[in-house]
Amino acid sequence: MGKIAIELQEALARRTREGARGETRARTLATGEGWAIRDVLCTFGPRDRPFEERHEGVCIAMIVAGSFGYRAAAGRELLTPGSLLLGNAGECFECGHRHGAGDRCVSVSYTRPYFGQLAADLGIRGSERVFRQVRVPPLRALTPCVVRACAGASGSLQAPWDEFAVELAARTLSVVSEHRRSASLPTAVASSRVPQTARMIDDAPHEAHTLHSLACAAGMSEFHFLRTFQRVTGVTPHQYVLRARIRAAALRLVDDTAKIVDVALDCGFNDVSNFNHAFRAEFGVSPRAYRSGAQRV
Repeated sequence: MGKIAIELQEALARRTREGARGETRARTLATGEGWAIRDVLCTFGPRDRPFEERHEGVCIAMIVAGSFGYRAAAGRELLTPGSLLLGNAGECFECGHRHGAGDRCVSVSYTRPYFGQLAADLGIRGSERVFRQVRVPPLRALTPCVVRACAGASGSLQAPWDEFAVELAARTLSVVSEHRRSASLPTAVASSRVPQTARMIDDAPHEAHTLHSLACAAGMSEFHFLRTFQRVTGVTPHQYVLRARIRAAALRLVDDTAKIVDVALDCGFNDVSNFNHAFRAEFGVSPRAYRSGAQRV
């Protein structure tokens, strides 16, 4: 995802070059009464042992580069770009990078009273443990928030972070009850191949990824790969590729002045009409209107 992913790769290369240990660095982007937003860059890899941490407040973290395994009381899932990590205040959790090094997140932490009031305003009451799942997959409703977080963290866009914190909480609470974890679990071998395939997509979303090519890369049948990928990531391979391309295109629209048709083609869309349709479905506005709105912020 542009600057975000490049900075992560540079940090990983620097760790390898210097022989340093993995670490997590958090940069505060903004704080307010009851909330804080941080840009968190992690360089841990497969050889680093996971360790237990604790959520001080209610946490919603947007994964913007890399991937990792996340385990908390409500379960364990693979976190990939475009998905959300969910954490309840006071709960312990563990992150691991068994399938690849490094990740980057824009993490929003809320105090219990502040988030409780936001939940109450949406009609959700009477529960100290707000989240009963640990992940929301890369869904259409969340793409605008993820792109705004990337643009804000990279300095491409001056985000009104106070409004963003409220909007993210509202969107997350509105979609979290609609997403249900499948009861059927793929085998460990099959599950281990999906993160590598997802990283391949994230590294080059513009490539001509098809169900056949992705299944071949994973060494699985198309039927088995489709079912396993959807179970592990929460979305189908087609949806994952499409959202990776749209996020890349949205950041290009904010970052540079390239023609919209060039952005569409560079990001993997066959023609500008398909791009316009997909972009409008994701953001509710045309690429041109999105660029104009971003430039006015």
